[in-house]
Amino acid sequence: MIALQENLILVGFMGTGKSSLGRLIAKKTGRRFVDTDQLIVRNEGREISQMFKENGEDYFRRIETSTLSSLRATGGQVIATGGGIVTRPENTPLLHELGFVVWLQADEEEIFRRVSRNSKRPLLQTENPRKTISDLLASRRSLYEAVCDFSIDTTHFSQKQAAEAVISEEIRRLSVQN
Repeated sequence: MIALQENLILVGFMGTGKSSLGRLIAKKTGRRFVDTDQLIVRNEGREISQMFKENGEDYFRRIETSTLSSLRATGGQVIATGGGIVTRPENTPLLHELGFVVWLQADEEEIFRRVSRNSKRPLLQTENPRKTISDLLASRRSLYEAVCDFSIDTTHFSQKQAAEAVISEEIRRLSVQN
């Protein structure tokens, strides 16, 4: 096991592997895994889809920013964020303050394949989820790009391969800094 103390933050669109890859990276590096969506659900006592329905997306995004901010006091974490975390400008400096930001990508077809199995995604409760994915990806791509320190396309990698690539880049980056 490699011991890394800096936070690693995973950003990217839904279905790119932030949670599953985050757990694996945390295990391999001896860090605590934190999923901001899970924290929000636990703290709010209700599902994200319910928050969207009852309070709207803006309410959820404010809670998301507050949750992200609450993680600043702790290091040694792998933090999986929600896909829309980059849509609030105040989150960009916050993400950088937290640590090393990795953008997980996947091609549109693969994302649709991965997320179509989950009916709990509130932003995909539309008449045409495929078009929604395409539109959201187009609107967020530059935001992910602007916030990341490193990016990797997870489309054709196994979780193990993707985790090793992220960890290798993080170690390389740390050795260059020292």
